[in-house]
Amino acid sequence: MSAATASAPSAFVFEALADDAWLLRLGDGIDDAVNARVHRLTARLRAQAPPWLRDLVPAYASLALFFDEAAVDALSVQAWLMTQCAVIDASDDELPTPQRIVEIPVAYGGDYGPDLDSAAAELGLSAYELIARHSGGEYTVAMIGFAPGFPYLSGLDPALALPRLATPRTEVAAGSVAIGGAQTGIYPRPGPGGWRLLGRTPLALFDLARAQPSLLQPGDRVRFVAIDAAAFAELARLQAQTPA
Repeated sequence: MSAATASAPSAFVFEALADDAWLLRLGDGIDDAVNARVHRLTARLRAQAPPWLRDLVPAYASLALFFDEAAVDALSVQAWLMTQCAVIDASDDELPTPQRIVEIPVAYGGDYGPDLDSAAAELGLSAYELIARHSGGEYTVAMIGFAPGFPYLSGLDPALALPRLATPRTEVAAGSVAIGGAQTGIYPRPGPGGWRLLGRTPLALFDLARAQPSLLQPGDRVRFVAIDAAAFAELARLQAQTPA
């Protein structure tokens, strides 16, 4: 690529991520309006789907695009992208594309959510109130990151924001639903983590045996549904019997 960066309409900034990739920066930091633009642009590019397009990776305020450098040169891709950015800017007042709504069953508290009681006390709420407010919201998958299938969910009630643990756990159970700062999320696999664990879902967030390994996709809407231990066990049993 002949230039490291270039500007596009409305503060779109292009950076050469690799010989076969551009990074488009639409903003800086966590902002719902900027993230919505990222998803609108991603949807438009996927709909266009030129044969040289290999992958799109949306984040909170940026979008990475990977292309087949044997089929197209980087500057041609950049010119095409600038045209698409201009179209998105011109259609900002249009209604957004309907988003998929995914319900995530969650068993809160106890062994499923060991931080529920302490988190509720820190927020000045009862455990029941915290469950009701957390499960009563509707969230957007702002991006997938950290681990395969891990959804960073925007839309958390600001009153429920909690700092991460001072000392992260070395092992967090797969399916753990947690709050970290002003976000909520779901751990897709066992591993270390420092977010506050409120509960756990029996659903598999990431499974390579599925046609689409990640259960959630950027732009999806998410609702949490509180369930009890018996329902958790039954859903886990049914999922184990369901072919990929």
